[in-house]
Amino acid sequence: MRRHRTMGVLGAIALAAATLAGAGPAHATTAPAAAAYPASAQPAATTAAGDPPAEFGTDWHDPLTAAPPVTRPATRSCEVTLAEAQFRDFTPYRGSYAPPRACGADHWAKVVLRLDGKVKGRQYDRLGHLSLGGVEILRTSTPQPSPDGITWSVEKDVTRYRDTLTRPQPVEMLIGNVVNDTYTGVIDVKVTLTFYAAERSAAAPDTPDRVLPLTSPAVSTPRNTERLLAEVYATGSGGGCEEYWYMTTPDAAPYSCKAADGPHREVRISVDGRLAGIAAPFPTVWTGGWSNPFLWYVTPGPRAFDVQPVLYDLTPYAALLNDGRPHRIEVTVAGVPAGQSGWSTPTNLLLWQDEAREVVTGALTRHEQSDPANSSRWTPATPGTPGAEHRLDTEGAHRLTVTGHLDTSHGRVTTTVTRAVRGTSVHRWTDGEDRDALSATWTDEETVTRGATATRTARTYTMDGETTLGAGDRLRTVLSLGDRADTVTLRGGRSVDTTRLDDRYTGDATYTANVPRDQRHAVATTTVRHRVHGSGAPGGCYDRTVSAVQGTVTADRRRC
Repeated sequence: MRRHRTMGVLGAIALAAATLAGAGPAHATTAPAAAAYPASAQPAATTAAGDPPAEFGTDWHDPLTAAPPVTRPATRSCEVTLAEAQFRDFTPYRGSYAPPRACGADHWAKVVLRLDGKVKGRQYDRLGHLSLGGVEILRTSTPQPSPDGITWSVEKDVTRYRDTLTRPQPVEMLIGNVVNDTYTGVIDVKVTLTFYAAERSAAAPDTPDRVLPLTSPAVSTPRNTERLLAEVYATGSGGGCEEYWYMTTPDAAPYSCKAADGPHREVRISVDGRLAGIAAPFPTVWTGGWSNPFLWYVTPGPRAFDVQPVLYDLTPYAALLNDGRPHRIEVTVAGVPAGQSGWSTPTNLLLWQDEAREVVTGALTRHEQSDPANSSRWTPATPGTPGAEHRLDTEGAHRLTVTGHLDTSHGRVTTTVTRAVRGTSVHRWTDGEDRDALSATWTDEETVTRGATATRTARTYTMDGETTLGAGDRLRTVLSLGDRADTVTLRGGRSVDTTRLDDRYTGDATYTANVPRDQRHAVATTTVRHRVHGSGAPGGCYDRTVSAVQGTVTADRRRC
């Protein structure tokens, strides 16, 4: 099938030289107190007036995500413009940041990042990132525009980067883009930070004392570190086959994207060459994915606009890192063919320090892992049988347990981290790839026990879809995606906190391939439903559904 000629859309074409505009310094203004939800983020509870058009036209509804807006305290707020630029090529925006003094120098109840973007004409989806003092605070992608133009926004709670935000910092942002006679869309963005002053009587948020970007493998951490997390913004991208790694096949199978070990991937972090953490990567589908941009014009897939980092608890290794010498912390993606690019893994270290100790000592006392499992079995299509399918069955699994203790000013604290990842998939395709289908499930289960408190998180990612190229070059994609996570915190064996996330996408889109845009006769029906219950939801319950037909929003409902 021709999917691989149209699906690889991030950076797969030649670059064009252009001039970056708007590279001025950040500035601050004082804003009035905000409500719990800003007006711009208030979810609608309406149905679009009138019937949707028979097919896509030259304009459609602006992209909508069903995720909850960031809650905001009703305290004094200050807004800082962090970046304002038009991206035409691969020249990064560079500016400067200074913290607002009117809302407190370093003691904020919350800090909210907001990106507002606009683009029109013709353009692929593009991957972008934003860093502050070398610390990556946002990884995002862009929607594909209509000829008449679209706007969109992204919000993110960035309070955990308080350490970075308290000092003046250089700003760098890049959304790599190509603008020429064919691809005309200039990506225009503005990024702001809104700081909410903390009430004097309120407890400060539990944020890291230090945030260190992992700009090189060698790193020295404060010697009194008592808790250590690593966050990795792992994305398969760049226009090559790793952009849709979940559909690659071993070399022997007749498919357009190869990977010697098949499609199983695992994001690993090591300390001084020793495995310290494992994780299943999230199978992000960008807004040109599965050969069918009409699936994503209004309702992008989970996490496409706000790429969430993989989190690792490295506290069992803190005693080793506290010895005052540099150590090597490295991130790799298992399963990627040797020497092949296609993954980005920018990493930040989040550290909490023991204020009453100059040096915290301890030991790594346990390190156990299973042998990594990764097998792919290819069943060839029956020769001479019309419509016969090739089939690839893949299974991968790995388990890791580490334990360490630290002798802190408040006693000995033992931390055990157990993590198990597993992936199963069935990939079916015909010769020529006119039919191409995948059904896959990835699980990532983690338990972190610190003293008498244990937090268990069970993550499940699902993908079930099929693309067919039929008579008259009509290309149809039917796809469902799932992003689920259940988290429970136990203290003394009793549940003290729970959160359940369920983010689901379904879509069905058809258009005529290999013709000019105005001859595609495209139709699409899409629905996203984002549910959160428990302490992770505003008010304990959030449930929003957005449906669209031919780019017209037909339903936008809240159930909580």
